[in-house]
Amino acid sequence: MTQTQRRALGPDAVGIELPATTFEYTERDVMLYALGIGASELDFVYERGLKAVPSFAVIPAFPAMMGLTAAVEINLVMLLHGEQSFKIHKTIPTQGKLTTTGKVSGVYDKGALATVTSETRDEQGELVFSNQSGVFVRGAGGFGGERGPEAGNVAPDRAPDKAVHMETLPSQAAIYRLSGDRNPLHIDPAFAKMAGYDRPILHGLCTFGHVCRAVLAEYCDNEPSRFTGMSVRFSGVVYPGDTITTEMWDEGKGRIVVQAKTQEGRSVISNAAVEVT
Repeated sequence: MTQTQRRALGPDAVGIELPATTFEYTERDVMLYALGIGASELDFVYERGLKAVPSFAVIPAFPAMMGLTAAVEINLVMLLHGEQSFKIHKTIPTQGKLTTTGKVSGVYDKGALATVTSETRDEQGELVFSNQSGVFVRGAGGFGGERGPEAGNVAPDRAPDKAVHMETLPSQAAIYRLSGDRNPLHIDPAFAKMAGYDRPILHGLCTFGHVCRAVLAEYCDNEPSRFTGMSVRFSGVVYPGDTITTEMWDEGKGRIVVQAKTQEGRSVISNAAVEVT
């Protein structure tokens, strides 16, 4: 689809098939991603017995989400990643070639919110993981569509069962962006100011990875095969150098409700849950 064929952001965009993308990667990419989300455990950063952190599932699928901007008229400066979920159907290989297909699965008059659903398969055609991404376009909306599903996964009104504090590096965004998200919002002070921020912010998906790591350690003994899915809403920004606290509530039957906040108590991930075995 060319620039002139892009549709306006509205209900008519639902069902647009996005171009398939391929992602070829090596163990180096898996290790670099782990470092980008602050991991230091040898299982994730050393080629001997290497495993992929489950949230790596968002990396091969990321171009599908960004394919939305080629299909629909969106001002990139006003784009904000609002929601993300994934399900793992097969152990993520630590190297190989994956193909992702996606489509616009929803457009809601909520700012506006557009959702992209994708499936990622290996060279044998087997489904490895699926993703759903939601992006808010500030200043858009007003086209009269539905406002979208209500938020779920509300944290219980009690102290969390577990809480993990993770410091991010001042260079965290500079490392994370090497896994594919080169949005200047996360490294260029001038661009960040254009978008309304005092300084570059950490990628939402980097915060997402920190939260994944917290649950993986506390409920899966750092065994990725026990981590089967995750769904979050991004509720605030993290700045490189912040400390992320992930709070977890075990609801039983493999369902962990989570939320995350910075050292000042600023909510950064809410309405979130992880599925484990």
